[in-house]
Amino acid sequence: GLVLGVYSSEKDDGAAQFTSAGDAFDRLVSGNLRALLSLCGPPLKKGKTRIFHGLHQDFPSVVVVGLGKKNAGINEQENWNEGKENIRTAVAVGCRQIQDLEIPCVEVDPCGDAQAAAEGAVLGLHEYNELKQKKKPVVTPQLHGSAESEAWQKGVIYAEGQNLARYLMEAPANYITPIKFAEHVEQKLRSFSNVKVHIRSESWITTQEMGAFLSVAKGSAEPPIFLEIHYSGGANTNDSPLVFVGKGVTFDSGGISLKPSLGMDAMRADMGGAATVCSAIVTAAALNLPLNIIGLAPLCENMPSGKANKPGDVVRAKNGKTIQVDNTDAEGRLLLADALCYAHNFNARAIVNAATLTGAMDVALGSAATGVFTNSSWLWTHLYEASILTGDRVWRMPLFEHYTKQVTDCPLADVSNIGKYSRAGGACTAAAFLKEFVTASHWAHLDIAGVMSNKDEVPYLRKGMAGRPTRTLVEFAARLSQDSHN
Repeated sequence: GLVLGVYSSEKDDGAAQFTSAGDAFDRLVSGNLRALLSLCGPPLKKGKTRIFHGLHQDFPSVVVVGLGKKNAGINEQENWNEGKENIRTAVAVGCRQIQDLEIPCVEVDPCGDAQAAAEGAVLGLHEYNELKQKKKPVVTPQLHGSAESEAWQKGVIYAEGQNLARYLMEAPANYITPIKFAEHVEQKLRSFSNVKVHIRSESWITTQEMGAFLSVAKGSAEPPIFLEIHYSGGANTNDSPLVFVGKGVTFDSGGISLKPSLGMDAMRADMGGAATVCSAIVTAAALNLPLNIIGLAPLCENMPSGKANKPGDVVRAKNGKTIQVDNTDAEGRLLLADALCYAHNFNARAIVNAATLTGAMDVALGSAATGVFTNSSWLWTHLYEASILTGDRVWRMPLFEHYTKQVTDCPLADVSNIGKYSRAGGACTAAAFLKEFVTASHWAHLDIAGVMSNKDEVPYLRKGMAGRPTRTLVEFAARLSQDSHN
């Protein structure tokens, strides 16, 4: 199969404006493609397709897909590069049509941006069907022509990184337990000589005095794991690393503060923070990015049992602060508190944590963007600029003292794990809580609860766990590595 792009007509005559690959193919078939398109009715709108069969022996089926305006660039209102998003969407739609025809291989028009085209193809075809007997046919996308093969390959690596996060998040919690998560990531990193993976056991966590993390883990029969990854891509292994921290709750029942049963199955993806940061490191290693990255993922389940945290219990974090656990379903911040304390051991250039932390984040932004709380404008700028390129957007949220007071005004301990006004500004009080465990001057907390899954909002992702914002984290790391070179 072949997927070709066509731009929206600037003029009213409706003549198809092909990409260069489309023009070349049209010449190959003596102008028949253009002729057929004009017979098919009005010009193709963005993301809409037409399929033609029998035009050329090498490509029995050709899908032509609308790319929107030719020179669409950065859209200031939308905070993304519209041209790149149009290509991702168009290519994903075209590749899925080839898959529906059960054709095993598809060549893809680079559409002027081979990286975006590759991302659209590889993200658009991905589906978790490991446990089904009936599977969709596997389709292998490849670049049509050879002009942009390096950019295409880069796009494939970016997309495969996000697909790894989607795989980890989508898999059932009895398949991705804390130890299975760690082993899966270790296996993905095994081929890289400049990566070391440490799978830390409960006894190590205990010696580290991570009392907040252990208090969550003790409710489950599954033992906790602290996953630590060292990627040494920098010219000097002693250069300050970028430290990624990810919340790794492989299933979140809410604990004693039990969640409603409706939709609780989705809480298999409550380790989305760990999935995205680990996948970003796998991607950075595959791209051979010239910087050092450390990944930290506290992994456990949050379950109700006779050993579980009880509302009102007080636990002690690694830095000595005591925490009143007023709601056992606000457990992610307990894991992160200890992991963030540990992150300060590495003289980091920046600490970035990601977590499906609060339902309040979903209420605030929905699935449009990841909420970013940061104490560093430098860090924010890099994340924001990265997100414009990837189309996986971020939006800055406040870290006001106003919210800090709501978690530090606590009857029994130094800090409470929920704000004293309960639901008001829940994402902001959660961020204020984390800030109590951070002394680094460049820190960002990404609340990814709203972007955890996809219904139909991102057209180049199928329904299911989204693996967002893995590509933005990778692009951010790439920008940081360029910074070190300059």
